[in-house]
Amino acid sequence: MAKAKTIYTCTECGGVEPKWQGQCPNCHAWNTLVETVAETASASRFAPLAEVAGLQKLAEIEAAEVPRQPTGVSEFDRVLGGGLVAGGVVLIGGDPGIGKSTLLLQTLCHIGSARKAIYVSGEESPQQIAMRAKRLGLDASPISLLAEINLEKIISTLQKHKPDIAVIDSIQTIYSEALQSAPGSVAQVRECSAQLTRLAKQAGITVILVGHVTKEGSLAGPRVLEHIVDTVLYFEGDQSSSFRLIRAFKNRFGAVNELGVFAMTEKGLREVTNPSALFLSHHSEQVAGSCITVTMEGTRPLLIEIQALVDEAHAPNPKRLCVGVEQNRLAMLLAVLHRHAGVACFDQDVFINAVGGVKISEPAVDLSVLLSIVSSLKNKPLDNKLIVFGEVGLAGEVRPVQRGQERLKEAAKLGFTKAIVPKANAPKQKIAGIEVIAVERLEQALARVRDL
Repeated sequence: MAKAKTIYTCTECGGVEPKWQGQCPNCHAWNTLVETVAETASASRFAPLAEVAGLQKLAEIEAAEVPRQPTGVSEFDRVLGGGLVAGGVVLIGGDPGIGKSTLLLQTLCHIGSARKAIYVSGEESPQQIAMRAKRLGLDASPISLLAEINLEKIISTLQKHKPDIAVIDSIQTIYSEALQSAPGSVAQVRECSAQLTRLAKQAGITVILVGHVTKEGSLAGPRVLEHIVDTVLYFEGDQSSSFRLIRAFKNRFGAVNELGVFAMTEKGLREVTNPSALFLSHHSEQVAGSCITVTMEGTRPLLIEIQALVDEAHAPNPKRLCVGVEQNRLAMLLAVLHRHAGVACFDQDVFINAVGGVKISEPAVDLSVLLSIVSSLKNKPLDNKLIVFGEVGLAGEVRPVQRGQERLKEAAKLGFTKAIVPKANAPKQKIAGIEVIAVERLEQALARVRDL
């Protein structure tokens, strides 16, 4: 088989050069030229304009719902937006040993009884996969295994057997004979992903790609990899903890920022039906500096404990440390607390922690952060049956947040009896089991806490 002609393309400006150079002569960026396959001209590509077909009017196209195939793992389905889509390409990334292969093997075994599935492994032998399946109790699954890293052979196998679902574990181990570079290089990852995506769209095969991540936690390889696929998932968690979180950062067939929670056990990944329990500490008695808030992960409300520790500073510059909460936002909230509530922390070290290692990006935790700081500073515990949420503005106002009713219902379901919320989020009809205290300003919230 003759080798295809290769060229070198700049990842910054798209300039093309026949040979590799350290600096791109077009944009003068360093180390941005990567090897790619040169496109060959074809007769159909340069067809006359009169022969171009396929033009349709938007009003004449029928908008039909995309059918979903449930995976049998409800937490995985939640993140996918209801299930897998025929012809869809899913990219899942995560740290080594986090459980990506285990999750996909369990998913394929659930689907394998009703759909034809192929597991392509470039990292493990069939014997290693069989040993894992036996440990997980999945050794009787009818799925097919293929240990191969050659792209052309993988595509040939998929075209011959026409499976409904194919898992490629991992895309960084696959190489194409059309390129001279080693597996895992930018050119190989981009070319192999593009070819597998083209096959998925043409044959209607659902393809799941496993991707490695860099030290910074982002997916390794070219950025275009995330644009090629339909769905991008991240599988994350602390190696010292048994809990795993899977998030959607891109989904053409569903909502993003959805969250699925699993627990790693000896029998594989087990779904966690009540993830709020993971992010709440169980204190034998009330403690100062602890406040429960409700945050939204996609469409799922989660109760999370915000802990604050305020201590006298022993250095000229007091420390401001956040885990799970944005640090710049803490500085802003402390300024609002001083200006509008008269509580000064300029000579105090302030430490904020979101229990369970969860990362909170929405401003709905502002009020709970401030109340936990005041509780720690005054050494006065808050009611352990109290939940707080609301965004705090620079003028000291408490602004409403999205899906306030769902947050309150989730808190009532878990046994919380009091809630301090923005006035605009106060329910028109009373929610059974929970007393709602509506506030408009930060000073009102602090006054109501002292009254409780």
